[in-house]
Amino acid sequence: MKQFTREQAIAFGENKLWEPLSYRERTALQLFQQKLCMPFDVFHEAIEKALGRPVYTHEFAFIDSLRKEFLGEKPAPSFEEIIGLIPKDKLIVLGMREEVKKKIEGNGDN
Repeated sequence: MKQFTREQAIAFGENKLWEPLSYRERTALQLFQQKLCMPFDVFHEAIEKALGRPVYTHEFAFIDSLRKEFLGEKPAPSFEEIIGLIPKDKLIVLGMREEVKKKIEGNGDN
């Protein structure tokens, strides 16, 4: 795919030339461009719709895996595999007691 120059990517994004594209077309374009050519939130929404699953922000660091999944060359990763991409020294896991969870969800007594 021909790569946009910096100026072309900026013009494409500022002129919202991505708007008429389907989610799949937006994903195909941006996944294979080196320069961001649409707002990140637009790309993020498009790739989630195209892949049919949540795509976590840290997954964008492994763009080749996203490309292969998009092209059907590899299956979607499991949640455990996605969490496994986070470096151990950066991983924080929180748990909630059931009564706290109920209060947050509005099912508990106040």
